[in-house]
Amino acid sequence: MSTRKLLQPQYVSKFQCTGPACEESCCIGWRVQIDKRTYQHYRECPDTELRRQMDEKVTRARTGENTANYAKIKMNGGGACPFLDTDKLCAIQRKLGEEYLSVTCTTYPRTANSVSGTVEKSLTMSCPEAARLALLNPVPMEFDQTEEDTSIRNTKGRSIDINNMKAAHQPDRYFWELRIFIISLLQNRSYALWQRLVILGLFCRSLTQLVSQAKLHEIPQLIGTYLNHLDQDVFREELDNIPTELTIQMELMKEVADERIFTGVNNHRFLECFGQFLHGIEYTAEAKKTEIGQHYAKTYETYYKPFMNQHEYILENYLVNYVFKNLFPFSGEKHIFDNYVMLTVHYAMLKMLLIGMAGFHKENFGTDHVIKLIQSFAKVIEHNNAYLKNVHKLLKANDFNTMAYMAILIKN
Repeated sequence: MSTRKLLQPQYVSKFQCTGPACEESCCIGWRVQIDKRTYQHYRECPDTELRRQMDEKVTRARTGENTANYAKIKMNGGGACPFLDTDKLCAIQRKLGEEYLSVTCTTYPRTANSVSGTVEKSLTMSCPEAARLALLNPVPMEFDQTEEDTSIRNTKGRSIDINNMKAAHQPDRYFWELRIFIISLLQNRSYALWQRLVILGLFCRSLTQLVSQAKLHEIPQLIGTYLNHLDQDVFREELDNIPTELTIQMELMKEVADERIFTGVNNHRFLECFGQFLHGIEYTAEAKKTEIGQHYAKTYETYYKPFMNQHEYILENYLVNYVFKNLFPFSGEKHIFDNYVMLTVHYAMLKMLLIGMAGFHKENFGTDHVIKLIQSFAKVIEHNNAYLKNVHKLLKANDFNTMAYMAILIKN
């Protein structure tokens, strides 16, 4: 048996699909890619009834065709996979076995990247059970280095090769030093989470400047400087001087969220969360901005803050998983600071929505509500690359992609 190196958060090995007991089917609500190998299997399907469905519902990809994206499943009117049976299970797997599933269906909610030949696996938070496993552990997220059989199929994700000759002249060469620093910073509980995020922004801004000035050799020194400043509490005064602008924070993030709502969302869990947010901060068409801002601030102090004082590890785990899963800060946008902006937007949107939901549920606000939002948010927001690119364009067009605005979005 041949094996390959595998790095993954410890929670990944504990994952098991809950099947029909899951609150939300992963077979509803999005496009399913079919790889070439699976498509060819479908053309030779031995089950007559399934073969008829496959001929009708599985069509070749018209754009962006490649081995991984060779065909697609035509979903039913409600967005459900036509092979989903009445027990919320896959008819293909039930009748033919897992080997007939596509790579997408076999691996979800697992995501896989490659770093210099090592496979890195994590779970996407759009799966409720994955979100619970990853986020509800109060102990800082830890990682295991192990091996897996090379016969195991993985989705083709992002890739970084720090041993490549080109990497010698790219910031990627310091990938591991940067990752270790960033994750250790996000897990440094001597600082509040919002403070850790602001410090990360200052670091990413300086890192972006070094890259633009071709001073890559100074990156280890920059990391060392920040580590010393963290130990010596150098950042405390600067953090205290950041203004608290709750109305601006709420307005900007709501505009970003509205952009997604207006494009059409059929995920009832996310829409329920969004409705609770509006109700919780008493957001109405008649209310003045200052009044809504006051409700937002009061809700934060009365319900959100007391809860998060005890459960801030949930959002910490979310950010650490995001950093690991997305090979942050080297994925997404071209510039490092722009990737930090998108990380901050994810955090700020979640925080805003949770504040409103806390106001809606009041003393009954709990971890189930947080998991419901993060899971549905991941399905509606994180899996929509076109929307995320539009958000980045919106922020850039209005000059909101600065450290000053990011600090406003982060601090309450």
